[in-house]
Amino acid sequence: MSRKRRSFGASFKAKVALAACRGDKTTAQLASEYEVHAGQVTAWKKLLLSGAASLFEDRRGRKPDDVSADEQELYEQIGRLKMEVEWLKKKSAQLD
Repeated sequence: MSRKRRSFGASFKAKVALAACRGDKTTAQLASEYEVHAGQVTAWKKLLLSGAASLFEDRRGRKPDDVSADEQELYEQIGRLKMEVEWLKKKSAQLD
């Protein structure tokens, strides 16, 4: 008989990871209390500790490089269009 795979929400994972960070109980105790594998508790704790610094990052700084790449592409397109307009003006003047 196959067992259905469980999925946990972000709030549940955060609650378990915070409990693991507190250190009041062992990983095995937390695993049995929340009915998850002890390795999963450890993994969520590591994920919380590694990502905690991103909570305090200053988000007012520069935008990612993807925005500057898009901006550069738009400037190139503007340059090409200006050149085409100038070329068309010269050709239309020659036809008159």
